[in-house]
Amino acid sequence: MPRVGLEEVRAARVLLDGVVRRTPMEQCRVLEAEVGAPVYFKCENLQRTGSFKLRGAYVRISRLTAEQRSYGVVAASAGNHAQGVALAARMLGAASTVFMPSGAPLPKVAATASYGAEVHLVGETIRDALDAAVEHATSTGAVFIHPFDHPDIIAGQGSVGLEILEQCPDVRTVLVCTGGGGLVAGIGAAIKGVDPTIRVVGVQAAGAAAFPPSLAAGRPLRLATMSTMADGIAVPQPGNVTFDLVRDLVDEIVTVSEEALSRALLLCLERAKLVVEPAGAAGVAALMEEPQRYAGPVVAVLSGGNIDPLLLLRVMQHGLVAAGRYLSLRLRVPDRPGSLASILDLVAELGANVLDVEHSRTGGQLHLGEVLVALSLETRGQEHSERVVGQLYDAGFIAMMP
Repeated sequence: MPRVGLEEVRAARVLLDGVVRRTPMEQCRVLEAEVGAPVYFKCENLQRTGSFKLRGAYVRISRLTAEQRSYGVVAASAGNHAQGVALAARMLGAASTVFMPSGAPLPKVAATASYGAEVHLVGETIRDALDAAVEHATSTGAVFIHPFDHPDIIAGQGSVGLEILEQCPDVRTVLVCTGGGGLVAGIGAAIKGVDPTIRVVGVQAAGAAAFPPSLAAGRPLRLATMSTMADGIAVPQPGNVTFDLVRDLVDEIVTVSEEALSRALLLCLERAKLVVEPAGAAGVAALMEEPQRYAGPVVAVLSGGNIDPLLLLRVMQHGLVAAGRYLSLRLRVPDRPGSLASILDLVAELGANVLDVEHSRTGGQLHLGEVLVALSLETRGQEHSERVVGQLYDAGFIAMMP
């Protein structure tokens, strides 16, 4: 299969002219003080379909023959690739069928169907959906559109890199969220083809990081298990094409924790006013974890914004906890009138906001004459949380282990 380089990415860019949006580059001043250099977000979360995936899907389908398109196209995806294929197929006059795991977020399922795809929910994992898609392609003649491991897909995604070079000509580091490797490989081909001194860094969720062991072994390896909220980059094995490109063009692969992803998503919401899915915030998470590690100007690619509202609520709460702004306490309190009022008065004096209170007289750790008070508080950060806990302890309210 042919390699992907700068010329292939430039050719894909021509095909995409007037089809995809040239997404904006937003400066993030809140991170610049820590990094010591300009920081920008490349906002592919504002792309059509809500992610960069339309780029590769359109290039791939546009290069099919008329006869191939007459049989339709088929894809498997947890959501973003599904939407990109569905819209690209509709624009190019091809029927599309998409297989998605049964647990795929409902907004992504609905959006994929709204773009004209016939959607089937199968199995529990993306592997189940992939097997069903391949079987469908074999039985019907439909062309399987791989989510990342094809030169046309990679070249299309690489158009993001060309836009970064135009919008931030002096960029020194590009942080790219990485799953199967299509986006980081394409960006690497574009950027290294223009200036090999610019660092391209792939960022994976620690619970779904297939590239580090694969690169160490010199071949794509499959993870036995994965666990991450970042479903958009939860890919168990690099592709054969993407593996070679990442090995040759990407300077480094780093991993980030779930807590870091939560904090990054919260920063995007609160400070940048951008809705980003957990996978799309991976580059921001890496920058927040080690701001001095990357030479600036730094560009972090926000790859997508298709987040389930229910997951958004959970991630926001998780992010508040990780940032020390959400505090849950269980206290042993004397069972006498006014005890609860005393706690709430002290909390109010300390400037914390009470979100929830639970009062119970039963519990294995309670002594006779004590009650359990469970508090959920909103605080101003880790230091404030520690001060609240310390003052409650000094006031004689004893914290209990969970």
